[in-house]
Amino acid sequence: MLARIILVVYIIFINFLGIASMASDKIRAMEHRFRIPESVLLTIAVIGGSPGSIAGMLLFHHKTRRAKFRFGLPVILLVQIGLVILLRRLMVSIEFL
Repeated sequence: MLARIILVVYIIFINFLGIASMASDKIRAMEHRFRIPESVLLTIAVIGGSPGSIAGMLLFHHKTRRAKFRFGLPVILLVQIGLVILLRRLMVSIEFL
């Protein structure tokens, strides 16, 4: 039970970070300040923040012209969904052993 709570808190946190990092980078771009590297934005998505990163991209119209974000973030999300489905099936099959 504790592991599920920790997982839910992590998912909420990392997705909030995805939205916040897109907003922050957009503001920094408009103010011609030091930007958040694209590698950091993509890493946040890869470690679980892809829904938040996609939401931030669409809400703030940020990085929407870049193919690696416009197509890459949805691909990352689909891979993550596939991994969750695969892990769930593996866990169910292990319970029946």
